[in-house]
Amino acid sequence: MELPQDILMSIFSTLEILDLIRAGSVCNSWRSAYTSICSLGHCKPQQTPCLLYTFESDSTKATGLYSLAEKKAYMLTLLDPALPSRFIIGSSHGWIITADERSELHLVNPITGKQIALPPVTTIEQLSIARSGDDKWTWLPPHKDYEDCIFRDGLLYALTSEGEIYEYDLSGPAITRKIVLNKVWRSYDPLDDEDEDASDDLEADHDDESYVWNTTMIKVHKVDLVARMLVEACDLGENVLILGHNQSLCLRADEYPLLKANHVYLSDDRELYIKGCKNGCRDIGVFNLENNCAEEIVSPQLWSNWPPPVWMTPNARKISLETHSL
Repeated sequence: MELPQDILMSIFSTLEILDLIRAGSVCNSWRSAYTSICSLGHCKPQQTPCLLYTFESDSTKATGLYSLAEKKAYMLTLLDPALPSRFIIGSSHGWIITADERSELHLVNPITGKQIALPPVTTIEQLSIARSGDDKWTWLPPHKDYEDCIFRDGLLYALTSEGEIYEYDLSGPAITRKIVLNKVWRSYDPLDDEDEDASDDLEADHDDESYVWNTTMIKVHKVDLVARMLVEACDLGENVLILGHNQSLCLRADEYPLLKANHVYLSDDRELYIKGCKNGCRDIGVFNLENNCAEEIVSPQLWSNWPPPVWMTPNARKISLETHSL
């Protein structure tokens, strides 16, 4: 006897994405329920982040996904052109931002295989936005060295290398900006502390496999929105941080029980590693803030060093089962 579709959909809405894909492969009834779940966007909202990476398979580059929820690796089959041939710029809401050999930008959903071409890079000026259907980017002043940004409820928050936070309201006909936090530190690069000759040597040998930055300490601060200042926190409490060249995430461990509270899941976000240093080992792991120790995510290492691995939260909308090998 088959379960009614509404009951199946209720059950499927509690599943992690990879479990949902497998469930949709069981039979026609289950496939119909899973297709409806994806089309309506009723998937489980608290999807555990995964690590997207490339690896060698039969002398060619393949794309893999390591599930933190299952502690298991999967191979993904994407549409052409293949992901390993591109630069991975970042990720947000299940989409990977990539650049091809001509520096043209594309959004790629590794779960569905869907790709979206973005406006030409010649129209980008530092922090810029583009809405669906735009043929060029819209610049958001002022000129700053931005490190991270988050979009939520019509508001874009942008963080500079000097600790400034700007809030852009994109919900109205005219974009408005206000300062959430003023500059709190100077822009810092560890290479600034090296003498000139040492810096030249590092630049000349930046493709050497021994060139790697290891995380040995992480300081946590909160933004006091009333006082407009940073307040140092001793730990994350029951929270979890996901850091890298992805959209930074702060998650509640009670909503993501397969992640460790007061831990930081990190991957390299240094610009040098995103654009080059193709043979350098990557600083990827789980950092325990209680004892300031880093742990490996998996051993032995699954991923190639190029393109650098990136965290992503699986997005199951309009999944095509034929794009997967699970």
